[in-house]
Amino acid sequence: MCGICGIAGLTNQQESSLVIRRMNNALSHRGPDAEGYYIKEQVAFGHRRLSIIDLSVYANQPFTEPTGRWALVFNGEIYNYKEVRDQLPQYHFTTSSDTEVILAAYIQWGPSCLEKFRGMFAFALWDEQEKKLFIARDRLGVKPLYYYCKEGHFLFASEIRSVLSSNLVKRQLNKQSLADYLKYQSIITPFTLIEGIFQLPAGHYLYYSDGKVEITRYWNLAEASRAQTEDTVTDVKKNIRHLLYQSVERRLVSDVPVGAFLSGGIDSTAVVAIMAQVSKEKPIAFTIGFKEKKYDETPYAEMVAKKYKVLHHKITLEPDDFLQELTHGLDAMDTPSGDGINTYVVSKAIRQSGIKVALSGVGGDELFIGYPVFDQFKKLQAAKSLFNHTRFLRKAFSALIPGGNQRRDRIKSLLQSPDTSIAHIYPLLRQIQTNANLDSLTNLPKTFSRNGSLEKLLEANAGKMNAFDPYGQVTMGEYLGYTQHVLLKDTDQMSMAVALEIREPFFDHDLVEYVTGLPDAVKGTAYPKQLLVESLQPLVPEEIVFRKKQGFVLPYDVWMRNELKDFCAAKIKQLAARSYFNGRKLTAYWQNFVQGKADIRWADIWIFIVLEHWLEKNNISTD
Repeated sequence: MCGICGIAGLTNQQESSLVIRRMNNALSHRGPDAEGYYIKEQVAFGHRRLSIIDLSVYANQPFTEPTGRWALVFNGEIYNYKEVRDQLPQYHFTTSSDTEVILAAYIQWGPSCLEKFRGMFAFALWDEQEKKLFIARDRLGVKPLYYYCKEGHFLFASEIRSVLSSNLVKRQLNKQSLADYLKYQSIITPFTLIEGIFQLPAGHYLYYSDGKVEITRYWNLAEASRAQTEDTVTDVKKNIRHLLYQSVERRLVSDVPVGAFLSGGIDSTAVVAIMAQVSKEKPIAFTIGFKEKKYDETPYAEMVAKKYKVLHHKITLEPDDFLQELTHGLDAMDTPSGDGINTYVVSKAIRQSGIKVALSGVGGDELFIGYPVFDQFKKLQAAKSLFNHTRFLRKAFSALIPGGNQRRDRIKSLLQSPDTSIAHIYPLLRQIQTNANLDSLTNLPKTFSRNGSLEKLLEANAGKMNAFDPYGQVTMGEYLGYTQHVLLKDTDQMSMAVALEIREPFFDHDLVEYVTGLPDAVKGTAYPKQLLVESLQPLVPEEIVFRKKQGFVLPYDVWMRNELKDFCAAKIKQLAARSYFNGRKLTAYWQNFVQGKADIRWADIWIFIVLEHWLEKNNISTD
């Protein structure tokens, strides 16, 4: 796990050297163990290393091979690198790293090497002979990659702040992405909040040469997954068990100790239980506990730790610990998010214990119907015929519902939807701000709120997605929307801010492809994560499965009206003065929240606070 950056197209090596060092310094938090540079006439690479596999200096990056033709920078892990290495007997390896395996595999197979990799990755490879740059990103988008191409030069990096540090990019806000962020607390690929900076989409690779960018998709969930209609329920559970064991075992590949998050919930319990089965070492697990009993889940975590003889570490935090770390967490955000502070504080606590790598149960909800959005969408599909044939009546009825309230606005939007397809319904179910509220609080064109990047992305994939059962469609919607652009992005930016590598077994693409294609009938809804639990029986104790879910919810609504009131008010005032916002209505919106207006949630306000903090910190223009 590392930070990578690069620039191509600058012909002055002295200038390239200055630019790449600025870019690499902006990534120092991602890789405290080593830094390196590769600077040639037309290209420069920078690398910050967090040493996980092959800890020797010989595996430092940028990595080059003896002929001098190839250079590579790589962020992530290739879990099956030893298997791939065995398929390359003609290459003379000088390290035991997965980095060198990537280079050898590309030399042998070109872009087809991506089909062989099992892992999370973003890497860039320069061909000095052909003067060509190749960049690739993993299938599910676990590792980020941003790029900018203009005026004869091409820049890329693991974080937006690194690209901005080049001083070659105008810090101008992207208005469409602003609308997307306020609606979904995320920015959908390939865009970012900065004009001209793009995300390389998950499952894609890119070639850059002579000022031209060519992007190719090599993986798509809707195409890779298939309907599992022939497997019996017994076969399904056996296959899921095998895939989960395989996924966890892959993610234990490391030359440093690997820990795990253990919350006492089903997903993290499943991961730790499997670790105990497949690892030669005792699992190391970390539980974040709280003095407030109604939030504290450590008794359940301790039960699991005892059952599987885990080396268990309990870290007790109080709400004030999160409050004190708040500004540090906001500063750590490479891109603004309405969530993520929890991940930052927990990651920091684990990293301070000396652990560099930790497995997480994140991602289980997307596969095993853990969110309300799954059943909401399925219920609409059950009424699809009636819904689709009453469009005129629905529109007429929606006109009678008064606006000015986000709950009513959501109902109106749902009634006005042309049909119940995933492309039209999923965005409505995942909104933070409704279209009507966005129109009221901003001066953005209405077309931005009505037809955003998520809607367009879903429409482009709808044909393939519609072939799956409702739960499978929502899983795909999650990977294209919330999961990839909020959950995975927050996990990466908040953990890497403190140099902690998080690995997510539920984001193994072999597992995802299989479970997505399963019919809804086998996924079960009798109790939470039924298919997951039954596939792993008896690994997850019944006390974990059937307990009342506690969860830890930070008291933001209280803080924002008390301890954080002045901080929030100042941010709102500054944001209200920006040209893209209706200052009067935004200020009134904040005041209504402070006064306790019931239909304004803290999250509705918080996304504005985070946005302004990010705009200020990065000196982004909104003129």
